[in-house]
Amino acid sequence: MNLTEAQIGEEYIIKDIQSDDEEMNAFLFSLGCYSGEAITVVSQRKRNYVVSIKDARYNIDDQLASAIII
Repeated sequence: MNLTEAQIGEEYIIKDIQSDDEEMNAFLFSLGCYSGEAITVVSQRKRNYVVSIKDARYNIDDQLASAIII
């Protein structure tokens, strides 16, 4: 399942990043979003997600969220 299907407030472990776009992969890695890391969806509005990774919060769009496999 990907991050767009996650329950708000529940912590998940990232299993994989599924994207052919190397720039997107590098961006997610720079946020600390990689396999084995914990991630929590704090809130979701329309096509944007606020996620918590390593005690930091980021706003990502649905394209990035769908690439994150949990």
